[in-house]
Amino acid sequence: MAETTLNDDAGAENAEATAARPTNVLIVGVGGQGVIMVSKVMATLAQRAGFEVKQSEVHGMAKRGGGVFSHVRFGHKVFSPTIPRGEVDVLLALEWAEGLRWLNHLNRSRGTFIADVKRIVPPFACRNRADGAPLGYSRETPKDVLSRVRTGYALNASGMAERLGNPRVANTILLGVLSTALDFPEEEWLAVIEQFVPPKTVEVNLRAFGEGRDWVARHGEVGPDEEVDFSPPAGLETPPRRPRVFIERAWCKSCDICVKMCPERCLELDEAHIARMRAPERCTGCRLCEYLCPDFAIRVLRLPQDASEEEASA
Repeated sequence: MAETTLNDDAGAENAEATAARPTNVLIVGVGGQGVIMVSKVMATLAQRAGFEVKQSEVHGMAKRGGGVFSHVRFGHKVFSPTIPRGEVDVLLALEWAEGLRWLNHLNRSRGTFIADVKRIVPPFACRNRADGAPLGYSRETPKDVLSRVRTGYALNASGMAERLGNPRVANTILLGVLSTALDFPEEEWLAVIEQFVPPKTVEVNLRAFGEGRDWVARHGEVGPDEEVDFSPPAGLETPPRRPRVFIERAWCKSCDICVKMCPERCLELDEAHIARMRAPERCTGCRLCEYLCPDFAIRVLRLPQDASEEEASA
């Protein structure tokens, strides 16, 4: 009979403890980004694999741009729905500053950090609305953050989603990245995603999931090589650029947030209760309407003063 050493016993105990410990996934973002959808996909996937699952979420004032977070824990036995600080195995952030705010919950020895570099700047960070004024928003770059975690991915998921033709699928792109960090078959991910997304968007969501997985294959474990520029806009010494607000009428849900929150009272709802510009000459380009729109219906661009209408539309 083989002799069992103390080291063998310790190794066996550690392996048993690891197997018994639930996997902890924390999903964070702001209202309208699909945090709850992501957490439901994650919970359903774990249930289909035969794990016990507990989920806890807080969304409060989410529709008005407030923070949203969801704890998902799965394993052979899960006793609590909330993850202790420092025990998060995967932190998935749909918004950059929210990812930084929850970074201290990540387990630094085994945790994985996944974040969209999308910045949704809250109103109190835009108190100086002059052209070129810096925002009161975190200045940490992906390089700064990824150097503090064991495994990290920082990608422009929102930009990738726009190139796919639907900015709402940024969360599904991040699910694709998440799928490379957890041991579930790809076909199971696809089946669950198809279950939770609107029927008309199944195709683009499945493509988005594949884009996330492909991004990891291209960039490896530490994220992109290129720097993401988080520097403030150029100052007033640069040639003046006029703000131009574009509203996608088909996406506007008449929530009235942009009208109520515009500091210069540039916007109104028309007869069909769709947002429109009523005083474009007052617009300072602060982008609050764009940041707070839960349906991605507004975009603010800064164009050269001499840009033609055709150039602006393009």
